[in-house]
Amino acid sequence: MPTTLPQSNLPGLELVHRGKVRDVYALPEDRLLMVATDRLSAFDVVMPNPIPGKGEMLTQISNFWFGKTAHLVPNHLLDVPLAKVLPPGTDLKLYEKRTVVTRRLKPVPVEAIVRGYLVGSGWKDYQATGSLCGIALPAGLQQAQKLPAPIFTPSTKAAVGEHDQNVGFDTVIDAVGSELANQVRDATLAIYQWAAAYATERGIIIADTKLEFGTDADGKLYVMDEMLTPDSSRFWPADEYRTGISPPSYDKQFVRDWLETQDWNKTAPGPVIPGQVIARTAAKYAEALQRLAGIRLD
Repeated sequence: MPTTLPQSNLPGLELVHRGKVRDVYALPEDRLLMVATDRLSAFDVVMPNPIPGKGEMLTQISNFWFGKTAHLVPNHLLDVPLAKVLPPGTDLKLYEKRTVVTRRLKPVPVEAIVRGYLVGSGWKDYQATGSLCGIALPAGLQQAQKLPAPIFTPSTKAAVGEHDQNVGFDTVIDAVGSELANQVRDATLAIYQWAAAYATERGIIIADTKLEFGTDADGKLYVMDEMLTPDSSRFWPADEYRTGISPPSYDKQFVRDWLETQDWNKTAPGPVIPGQVIARTAAKYAEALQRLAGIRLD
């Protein structure tokens, strides 16, 4: 059975950051230990109850994509056995499928989002303005319609409990400079286009995804954190896709849809998620992992 870990506890290691999903610890030699917990964040709020096995599935699918796209953009992963860096007495089984050792990088302060289809907040922006993050789009597009070409639509990086905000590319340039902004945009589009083509061959549409990047001491750019997971992407079954609706997803949209039916103002604390919604969500993640990466977690 998958392990369940709402929050990590690794005595003796310095906790650098506890995010919405991941707990990050410092290791010697400019390295980090990154643990994907089973916490679920929706509408930028961490829900009260976890999704068992979620962190394992997120880590396994991220590692799969990092390996597949290393020829396009280098990533943060380091090949270090966990047993050598976990504190003595740690339950290796609890952590081994959800934990990675990575380079310690300087995060680029932007959520690198690419959209291939018009859905979610992008659809709402288009309805209001006819554009998306300052990019003019053709008139008359429908919900979930494929865009003429994938577009880079960055957002701010929100703290826990706060909401990301879509911004224009000029804002990214102001924040990090023209050279790095262009590197991030080009890397994001290259990864998305390669992965979207790969997924299409397996009957899955990647509607959009969010990536994060960091730089090392020499300014070299790496993709980091997670990659093309059900938490950071919209995966649609190609055989159920059509325009005019928000298609069914292999991601946490299932939880978002349930939350939209609740009397909740989208601020913390979130409502307790029913067991059947948790089970259906876990099944969606597992199916995405198996169809895309060929990995099955018992």
